Amino acid sequence: MKCVINNQVVLSQTPEGPFAAYLGLFAGYLSARGYALSSIHRQVLLAACFSRWLKQQGVELHRITSDHPPRYLRYRARQVKPCLGDTAALRHLIDFLRGEDVIPAEKVSVSRLTAVERYPQAYEQHLREARALAEATILNYVPFILSFLQGCFGDGPVALSRLCARDVVMFVQRQARRLHPKRAKLMTSALRSFLTYARYRGEITLDLAAAVPVVANWSMPSIPRAISVDHVHQLLTSIDRRTAMGLRDYAILLLLARLGLRAGEVAFLELNDIDWNTGALSVRGKSGLRNDMPLPHEVGKAIAAYLRNGRPSSNSRRIFLRAKAPIRGFRGASGVGSIVRHSLKRAGINAPTYGAHQFRHGLATEMLRQGASLGEIGDVLGHRHPQTTKIYTKVDLEALRTLALPWPGGER
Repeated sequence: MKCVINNQVVLSQTPEGPFAAYLGLFAGYLSARGYALSSIHRQVLLAACFSRWLKQQGVELHRITSDHPPRYLRYRARQVKPCLGDTAALRHLIDFLRGEDVIPAEKVSVSRLTAVERYPQAYEQHLREARALAEATILNYVPFILSFLQGCFGDGPVALSRLCARDVVMFVQRQARRLHPKRAKLMTSALRSFLTYARYRGEITLDLAAAVPVVANWSMPSIPRAISVDHVHQLLTSIDRRTAMGLRDYAILLLLARLGLRAGEVAFLELNDIDWNTGALSVRGKSGLRNDMPLPHEVGKAIAAYLRNGRPSSNSRRIFLRAKAPIRGFRGASGVGSIVRHSLKRAGINAPTYGAHQFRHGLATEMLRQGASLGEIGDVLGHRHPQTTKIYTKVDLEALRTLALPWPGGER
């Protein structure tokens, strides 16, 4: 006997088992997240088969755990050819049922931290809550500190008061040999930060941060790889704005090219970050600091076109959403980076890189060529320190030529 689920899915048999009463709600859950009808049908059908198997196994609703989906899929693989999305489909089902409090959330056993692990954890909390550092910085710093403490104390008790300058220097010397200069510099910054934090907490009395050696690394060793104005124009004109995805990608690329935003800043923009009355945009930059900037008419028009005609219906407050299910905001900067990479390849542009940061460099380079000061460029890019902006002096080749001394003996 056929059964229709949520006016969308037709099953050849009446649903059985612990999930039978929830298949309609599950279909609605998937539909609300933008899944295509074919995907909804496949996932609901799999859920119905899973529910029937649970009944055969005598598994009651409140006893279902995350171990049951892989067990069922192993059983199913002996009957039919597995599909690539089966594991994800059952994960969606379990997440839905837990979200509806139909099945209990599993208690995750928390392993006890070792003495060495407790210090990096407390330090990580300090960086996030007291210092408000960017998540990427925290993820880079903490592993270095764990490695440092493991090298000094091993599996034994941790007594930071026993640390001396020799411990610090030896650790840096060992690590610096195998690290890229930029990575080594990041390591020394992390170590100074941690030792300053430990002294602030009273764990050490000596200023061991001053004992951290300086890793040799030339300042501003390379010219920023900036996309040219012509390539930006070629890229923007290549976007098909007749599609929802094209409207989104065009608005994202304009934000990168005209405002020099970082990929992560674009990814995490929210609807209330735009003041349409005053034409202003509030951007959350590094360290969680807000940077308010004017919203150019061209950029605002592109964003408005996407919001009106391209953005899927969603409860998310993010401005830019994924084009494929599940419909939600990007997880991070990589989503924007992927749009840049694919757009450049489709346009056949041989850009300096395939990353989003080249637009930031391109904007700064063009501003410099048009006579903007380093301070003005730093304000637009949201630089906290003037030293960060100085790297763009290397791209002003015409100005640098006026400083060059003549070659002895004439032109070469």
